[in-house]
Amino acid sequence: MNLPNKLSVLRMIMVPIFVIVMMVVPYPFGEIIGVVLFIIASLTDMLDGKIARKYNLITDFGKFIDPLADKFMVIGALLVILYKYEAIRSLFIWAVIIVIFRELAVTSIRLVASSSSGVVIAANRLGKVKTCTQIACVCATIIEPLIYDAFGLDKMLAYLPLTYLTTALMIFFTLWSGINYIVSYWKYLDPQK
Repeated sequence: MNLPNKLSVLRMIMVPIFVIVMMVVPYPFGEIIGVVLFIIASLTDMLDGKIARKYNLITDFGKFIDPLADKFMVIGALLVILYKYEAIRSLFIWAVIIVIFRELAVTSIRLVASSSSGVVIAANRLGKVKTCTQIACVCATIIEPLIYDAFGLDKMLAYLPLTYLTTALMIFFTLWSGINYIVSYWKYLDPQK
């Protein structure tokens, strides 16, 4: 197993650690440790792709494990946020549903393309932008309340502008990239087979 693939596997291992820390460790330490773990996991996503491309270490396993690790990382974080952050739950439930449905649709298309045609669909640029907005949303949602608490800006906790902005961006790019994948790879979904 090459280094980029090891980084992807490490990212998958970090997901349950992040979830446990966020759920068990008391506020604000759980959030601080959790967001640091999430940022480190996100950096492994950036590193594994750069290393794989630079040293020509791109493998079919890497094309499979990298987006899967991203999905585990983001969906795990979104579910923790949905559970813990009551102030944004009414909006965030829709964001989580959109993300999960998009990821299931794209993963299903990837599986069908792989099994029927032997095609391994790697993440495209729009999918990478989508992942970046998801990472930004998770980080903003965890960090913004910590900043307001640290500076005694309790009134701002009712607004959370950065959280709402990054959530809107995440929803937009999640939908756009999902539609793009479905349109681009619809040819592999032959209803006659």
